[in-house]
Amino acid sequence: MIVYAIAFVFYVVDLANRSGDLQPAAGVAGAGAQSRAAGAASAGAGNTATLVKPRAGTAQKLPRSRWLRAGFALTVLGFALHLTATVLRGIAAERVPWANMYEFALTATVSVVGIFLIVQFFVDLRFLGTLVTGLTLVFLGVAKVNYYVDIVPLVPALDSYWLVIHIIVAVLAVGFFTLSFGLSILQLLQARRTTHVKAGQTQSLVFMTGFPNQVRLEDLAYRLAIIGFAFWTFTLIAGSIWAEAAWSRYWGWDVKEVWTFIIWVLYAGFIHARATRGWRGTRSAWLNIVSYAAVIFNFSVVNVFFKGLHAYSGL
Repeated sequence: MIVYAIAFVFYVVDLANRSGDLQPAAGVAGAGAQSRAAGAASAGAGNTATLVKPRAGTAQKLPRSRWLRAGFALTVLGFALHLTATVLRGIAAERVPWANMYEFALTATVSVVGIFLIVQFFVDLRFLGTLVTGLTLVFLGVAKVNYYVDIVPLVPALDSYWLVIHIIVAVLAVGFFTLSFGLSILQLLQARRTTHVKAGQTQSLVFMTGFPNQVRLEDLAYRLAIIGFAFWTFTLIAGSIWAEAAWSRYWGWDVKEVWTFIIWVLYAGFIHARATRGWRGTRSAWLNIVSYAAVIFNFSVVNVFFKGLHAYSGL
């Protein structure tokens, strides 16, 4: 957690420095005057437009700063320590380390960070470092303070190979959903910045200038959500098969089963609405965010305050 915290600070410093990479330049007065710096016209007689002009040698897509590189290197180190802690918990318990809420939090967060690192081989998402390390710190802190329990043997219903299959696909789904959620947050910020810039408020959310545009962010969020949805679908199917083996029924409307299905419906709605109904932009982002909120609610509230056959929090 200490390593993640330091990485988080480096990522934040990188974001803060992005705001200083662009400076306001003097506006151009006169009807129809065209700015070479921004490629935009200043409309209206006597109207002065405030333009954002890159510094000399600074491209619109900002290079990786030493703060970003240091933050990413520390994230890799933090992941190595995190993964080691998770494996050691499993060795100490002599089973897979996800039989209660503390262990699931430990495994799910290592999945989030691991997927974040692996995705970098395909698309550069280092700008999500602040969110990934920040959320990981929060989840690990809450798990350590509120959910920690000593190692105990598995209850009979959990003593099955389906525990391995069911939870592995669940934590992978959560990892992809988390990255998709972060991209939707940035999409909303980028959309707000674009609106403000069009209105002449060029100093609004300047740190977002070096990020992908809102369309690119939305596309990335959608693709990651589809991968997460595929894993979550298999989570639902594997859980039903396991339920039949453990309780002689595939579905019993247990509260945990219901919430797993609700999450599946929300993400199915998000994917379907965007693909077939043309839900783009802000509406699409908010639906994705609401779907992820249901994931967090399922873990943090349903597991603690609702009783049922899936009451394996260990608390």
